[in-house]
Amino acid sequence: MADWEITATTIFCDDVDDEVTLMVSGNGTVKCTGREKYTRPTKEISREIRQKSKKSGRQIRCLEDSCKRLAQYRDKFSGEK
Repeated sequence: MADWEITATTIFCDDVDDEVTLMVSGNGTVKCTGREKYTRPTKEISREIRQKSKKSGRQIRCLEDSCKRLAQYRDKFSGEK
């Protein structure tokens, strides 16, 4: 267990075509602000996702538990004290 409480970084996530904040707590739990926003979108966000998908020609979606960026950020801090 780390002697720090939380660390966070903001990155551009290509999967959702938006900036998201990745957070790792000292006990190893991880969170991404994009997960909540893009897996349970409001009507406004759903509209935004459709527009981004149409513009980019690909599906805009959060990869949730299989997100490589979140795993890499967590692994960067695992074992640090």
